[in-house]
Amino acid sequence: MNFFDIDEAVLSAAEQAMKLCADKLREIEDIQEYNQIKMIKAFQQAGVRESCFSGSTGYGYDDFGRDALDRVYAFAFDAEDALVRHNFVSGTHALTVALFGVLRPGDTMLSVTGMPYDTIRSAIGIEGNYPGSLKDFGISFEMTELLPDGMLDYAQIKSDIEQKQPEMVYIQRSRGYSTRPTLTWREIKKICDIAKKASPRSVIMLDNCYGEFVEKVEPLTLGVDLMAGSLIKNAGGGIAPTGGYIAGRHELVEMCAYRLTTPGTGKEIGATLGNNRELFMGAYHAPHVTGEALKTAVFAAALFELLGFETAPKYSDPRGDIIQLIMLGDEEKLCRFCEGIQSGSAVDSFVTPVPSDMPGYESQVIMAAGAFTLGSSIELSADAPLREPYAVWMQGGLNFHGGKLGVMLAADKILKRK
Repeated sequence: MNFFDIDEAVLSAAEQAMKLCADKLREIEDIQEYNQIKMIKAFQQAGVRESCFSGSTGYGYDDFGRDALDRVYAFAFDAEDALVRHNFVSGTHALTVALFGVLRPGDTMLSVTGMPYDTIRSAIGIEGNYPGSLKDFGISFEMTELLPDGMLDYAQIKSDIEQKQPEMVYIQRSRGYSTRPTLTWREIKKICDIAKKASPRSVIMLDNCYGEFVEKVEPLTLGVDLMAGSLIKNAGGGIAPTGGYIAGRHELVEMCAYRLTTPGTGKEIGATLGNNRELFMGAYHAPHVTGEALKTAVFAAALFELLGFETAPKYSDPRGDIIQLIMLGDEEKLCRFCEGIQSGSAVDSFVTPVPSDMPGYESQVIMAAGAFTLGSSIELSADAPLREPYAVWMQGGLNFHGGKLGVMLAADKILKRK
């Protein structure tokens, strides 16, 4: 039943797209099943019981629910330890705590995946000149440029690590607002192999945002020492109302915990204030919801490829995150796409997205996000800076049926304004 008056041309193309990507959708469902079963085992290994869902107040001493949640994520991510807290205000905050937890004045941070994402640059001290950045504390930032085609320059990565001997080798898994490919486990492993040989003492840190539960292989089994991300992306399953995580080697996670709270207290304090139940439920649902978002991205790629647009990754390509890049070519199509995504939302469907200035971004940004949780990009959303090449970065979808509708409405908005 066509409740949304979608053009017949879009409906026909959507039917073709479903046939085109059927094998890929089955592949994703296999990953979903693997990671969901692993998550259930994680809950059992952590000894999760109903009383874990109670919250604590004050200092939060002996909050066994909080501690069990750390064990759940540690098992799910193949980590020695994890720090999962509702009071990480964003993925950028979790990453920043990890950077400040591990790095010391005089240290060097080497990003081997080019320029990091917009919002972390001010924390590093690359942009904005804000007090309290890594630069302000005498920590140096170095970067290995990508090749002209956006691919990793492995020869230069090896050379830079050998020459600079950085305290931290920093990897950004997702593309951010760039057109370079997202890293799969294969590229992450290759970087780790190079880094471990070229500078064994370097801590390898991964910005894992948007990459959780997308593959069966976890980065921490490949040589990554520490990683961080957001609970309102993949790792929170669309249920966690806020928060983030840090996971990896025990001693590094402990250093990060000392930064989040105080040296000496670390993970032993921190009231959960009634958030435990939603965080546990979010963790439980995360593998399945991530798979639904992946299926939405694959369908979007297939549909827009049939409609003549360039996409990255292609519908049949391997994927390292939930983000789908679609090259729309001009500002009007970009805005129309976002209008379509917004109109398919259960929340705020009547809102028209408009470009605006946003903290941490140099260009105006347009965002479509009718979400139950503000800013939750595991829910269907689309955003882009208003600058060349006028591409949109789409992600999320709590369930495939809703995600598919939003993508079709985005295509409909574009086609009806040709």
